[in-house]
Amino acid sequence: MSENGKGNGRDSQLALRELQQRLMGLSPRRRVEALLEGADAGAVVRALPPESLYLTIQEVGLADATELVQLASPAQFRAFVDLGAWKRDKVDPHAALTWLRAARGGFDDTSEYLRKLHALDLEVLELVLREFVVLHDKEENPDVNPQGVTLETPEGRYLVEITTEGVEMSAVRALVNDLIAENPFEAVRLLEAVRWEIPGELEETAFQFRKGRLVDMGFPSLEDAVALFSRVDLAAPKKPLVTSALAASQGHVDYLEASFRGLTALERQNAEDELAGVANAALVAELEDPGDLDAVRRVGEMTRDSLSLGLEYLTGADPSQATEVLRDVPLRRVFQTGFTLTLQLKYRADRLAKSPGAVVDGVLLVLPEEAAALEALRRKRPRRALKVEGAEPVPFRSLREISASEAVLTRAEAQVDVLRGVLGGTPEAARQAVARFGAPLESLGVPRLFAAVVAMAILDGRAEARPVPLGRGAELGARLFEGTPQAPRLLASATERALAGLEGAVPQTAREELRRMVGVTLAKLLEELGAAWLQDTTWSPVASEVLPMESSPVP
Repeated sequence: MSENGKGNGRDSQLALRELQQRLMGLSPRRRVEALLEGADAGAVVRALPPESLYLTIQEVGLADATELVQLASPAQFRAFVDLGAWKRDKVDPHAALTWLRAARGGFDDTSEYLRKLHALDLEVLELVLREFVVLHDKEENPDVNPQGVTLETPEGRYLVEITTEGVEMSAVRALVNDLIAENPFEAVRLLEAVRWEIPGELEETAFQFRKGRLVDMGFPSLEDAVALFSRVDLAAPKKPLVTSALAASQGHVDYLEASFRGLTALERQNAEDELAGVANAALVAELEDPGDLDAVRRVGEMTRDSLSLGLEYLTGADPSQATEVLRDVPLRRVFQTGFTLTLQLKYRADRLAKSPGAVVDGVLLVLPEEAAALEALRRKRPRRALKVEGAEPVPFRSLREISASEAVLTRAEAQVDVLRGVLGGTPEAARQAVARFGAPLESLGVPRLFAAVVAMAILDGRAEARPVPLGRGAELGARLFEGTPQAPRLLASATERALAGLEGAVPQTAREELRRMVGVTLAKLLEELGAAWLQDTTWSPVASEVLPMESSPVP
């Protein structure tokens, strides 16, 4: 008989899970309709996890989902307030009152509403009342005459002044009246407590209760959550990475989705529970509130990206191996594998930024694309910079993106060697070289600094960081450009002369990057200044925006 009981319990659990999956596959509005359309709507609603109901309510909007709130159990309602009426460790009384309004509705029978109300921590209720009412003792001040809306307690001793307006005033008045109607003596005791309790102690007590319930809902403590972002030793992949993993591919492969395809129903259920646990831990570790729907989505996407990246590595970039890996490796470890791949890039970027002479005037000696990539990598959670001005860096999603960032790091390391060399080879020499331009490097910019170095190498055949002298502009133009204003060209000898003057100051390992940097710089000079020079054989007024010259102060 016990076996049958267990079987029936397991069957019920699976049926509930299947129902939940079917519902979550619907659009939010259709999901609400599906929950409410049956004769046993209340039983179905109360059988669902509170966090799933909360997600549905938030997606539809509380104003359009009040019936779900009213059908929910007191424990589910308390979870709604735990998720939706807190901002980190602070209660939001206005949000809590909104949930209370939704739970009460306009019904004359308040019995179900009062059960929900009493499911809340008493401290939360006191904080809500404290925000919206002031209790006046008529024995202390018989002539008290508040300007706002007031209620008199049954024994006539107190006036309850409601300090808000509009729908909130109506909600607070209904709340106080409901409490008095239920138990006048207890209501007066509650109001007296509101008057004298210390708000900070109330909030701290309520927060501790809430934190314990969030743990029960699957949101770990911060101490446990941050361990998710630990570095781990990278296990060897199932097989060597296939070549296509590092090449441009036809779209993004979601290795997490691929891993779920081959699971049995029970395995899938367990994996979904694991996935929820990892996502919840990531949310807590990111110091986001579990009730913030935007944060849940953002961190959820980041979690999936890290898991897909970890699975791509562990499968050797073979999606057909993803299910087998998922059976062998816990999702938490998969996440840490993906995160470790990005963390290795961060450590490398940090080492570069801390290397002697890599930074002058607080500016890293690299070009803008590499600077943006390094800034993104050096975040607490390493990110990938996009080649779009002003775009926010994004999480890594594939080994191809990891490989691309490694290439950027390699360029950045070489650029530091190049600029450190052409600026004199020591931190002090670099500072003195930048000082010749009369402006901090942050204002000058690394591209303009290097343009001046290239220009002086073309003029004098050596590495020297200084603005182009006033009297040598014509000479520089003649060494750079040829052709017509309609079809300007760069003299081949300009590149050769620049490299000949600079290579001796640069380590052998960085000379390939030096050639690339010189090519990019000269192409920029041609694009911005070539036509104007060939037109008038004089430098245009905007020349100093690309190339520092003594005739124009550095902005």
